[in-house]
Amino acid sequence: MNAELAEDARPAAMICHADDTVMVALRDIAAGESVPSPDGTLTTNAAIPSGHKIALAAHAKGEPVIRYGEQIGIASAAITRGDHVHSHNLKTALSGEVSYGDFAGPQPASGAKTLGNWQGYLREDGRYGTRNEIWLIPTVGCVAPMAEMLAREAELRHADAIASGGLDAIIGFGHPHGCSQLGDDLSGTQAALAALCDNPNAGGVVLIGLGCESNQLDTLIEHIPERSRAKLRVMRAQDPGDEYDRANALIDELVEQLRGMERSEAPASALAVGLKCGGSDALSGVTANPLLGRFSDRVAASDGRLVLTEIPEIFGAEKALFARSVSAEVHKEASALLNRFKRYFLDQGQPVSENPSPGNIAGGITTLEEKSLGAVQKGGKAPLVDVIDYGGVADASGLTLLEAPGNDAVSSTALAAAGATMILFTTGRGTPLGFPVPTVKVASNSRLASAKSGWIDFDAGRLLSEETGVVDDDFAAALLAIASGKKTASEKMGQRVISIWKRGVTL
Repeated sequence: MNAELAEDARPAAMICHADDTVMVALRDIAAGESVPSPDGTLTTNAAIPSGHKIALAAHAKGEPVIRYGEQIGIASAAITRGDHVHSHNLKTALSGEVSYGDFAGPQPASGAKTLGNWQGYLREDGRYGTRNEIWLIPTVGCVAPMAEMLAREAELRHADAIASGGLDAIIGFGHPHGCSQLGDDLSGTQAALAALCDNPNAGGVVLIGLGCESNQLDTLIEHIPERSRAKLRVMRAQDPGDEYDRANALIDELVEQLRGMERSEAPASALAVGLKCGGSDALSGVTANPLLGRFSDRVAASDGRLVLTEIPEIFGAEKALFARSVSAEVHKEASALLNRFKRYFLDQGQPVSENPSPGNIAGGITTLEEKSLGAVQKGGKAPLVDVIDYGGVADASGLTLLEAPGNDAVSSTALAAAGATMILFTTGRGTPLGFPVPTVKVASNSRLASAKSGWIDFDAGRLLSEETGVVDDDFAAALLAIASGKKTASEKMGQRVISIWKRGVTL
């Protein structure tokens, strides 16, 4: 069905929760148009762009505005029923660090059904990869172009091995860091790169160093878990001999080891899924993120692993997330992480509410609370089982909270470093970029899915016109197919990068 026709057939607006004081427009609505509402109809006082909010009730200046059943900010000016509610009359109520109270006890299980098996690559340590690839990772930016060029040439040289199956790709992941860094900043780079080397999607890793950098190869290897050191090959460019010949010999050796490997049946408990959103719009919290949340519940029910990050995009929605902690210790660690991240903003002289982005605002999201309440739905009702630092690895069944910022490339790289073998990435505005592991782009609206079919892997906009159970089952089937080897749009396009969180002084 044509996306525009499908959207025109939908209701003009919808309410997200019975307690809400605003509705969300599902199409452009003209000024003076009568729109069905929970209490009958209302007449709009201004043109309402698709994805933007319409006031269901009058709000005095300073009164809370409610969406998802929660406060998304306070009225910065008087609001009349039928008004357009956005940045001209709604503002954030977030400030600095807060107390999150005491642990109230574990929450009941979601009751979600489990997932079926899939086809993955079994590693010697018992983990499964969704891909069997060779990764070339530089220790420092000085040899990043070399790593990327070597990988491109190796893919061409070994096209037969890739085409025949078993070996999925040879990828070089450049980055600009690894030198002129100090203290915790350098340690963060080392931790992230070491954890990437440990990801089970990398059947082999060639670490390429320069020789004189701060991020020395020997020190980096010490950070890599013992279980992944056998798959490492190491080359220092400044050592005697032609560096290209030496690197190619290491790549060729790994190709011979990995070519012809076969997938085997893997249980749903072997899934490790990263959760991400980027370029969100007002429908992200209505369609795409809740879709991920219901899939997350199924992963958790199957004893799989989930990783949630983008800490600044939890501000304003964290209490409901923390309530799912499995212990007082996890609750305490999650609370400390949120306040530490807020302090990171405040110490730089920045407000904790410096979000949403211009694209988010254009799509109808007004405040960080509104963005966060939509974003945290990606984790569903899965139990919060652990909290890990940047560069840490998630090894517990259930939902792990990972320290990383909201930036798409930095947070997605951190998810892969944490052990995710697939990233589910929702978007309302669209983005072509992919990351080290299969990155599944989920459109919040059918218009985007139709316009950017080369970017999008699944259309969550279907939820506005189809039964939820049907779409959920289609989504689960699509994800298990991708885990079993079907390429994502970003893989087909060769859009795969890493980005490291740079926090400290540069020498």
